[in-house]
Amino acid sequence: MNKLSGNEQIHGLNAPILDFWSWAYSDILSNRNRSIYAEFLVASALGLTDKPRIEWDAVDLVYKNTKIEIKSASYVQSWEQKKLSSIRFDIAHKKGWDSTTNTISNEVKRSANVYVFCLFADKDMSTASESLFDAKYWNFYLVKTSDLPKKQKSISLAYLESISSCTSYGDIQKVIDGLMTHL
Repeated sequence: MNKLSGNEQIHGLNAPILDFWSWAYSDILSNRNRSIYAEFLVASALGLTDKPRIEWDAVDLVYKNTKIEIKSASYVQSWEQKKLSSIRFDIAHKKGWDSTTNTISNEVKRSANVYVFCLFADKDMSTASESLFDAKYWNFYLVKTSDLPKKQKSISLAYLESISSCTSYGDIQKVIDGLMTHL
């Protein structure tokens, strides 16, 4: 699959694919779109945006042969909230699908070597639609998979902060490179 530019025309509509993207994905604060956006942020930090992402692959990114899983959370959501969301990240073991072989693993496991937990940290809904596009409002926690609790299906932000330091966008590559030396 080739990466699209956004200018490709949708034949019969007289519209570029960019119009579809804008229509379908403008709500980046929604859980699904925010998760994909978080994957883009990490891919960008690692220089991996030259090819399109692969939906449903066993891991989100592969960087220098290191398999990376990316998780996203936010205090504010795109829907009306009575209170801020509590922050939890899914770390459940799963059967992974390998896009290169089109096979599903028989083994239920964590397929990645490293997890990147991405927290959109703005707590003000009135500013979130703009701050979402500012890397300083994102906190990144990078953890070797072997450092995660073996049997838990999710972890809280408090637990994550007890095993990892907050990393800025600009330091993601350096921290992952450091973690790779200890895998």
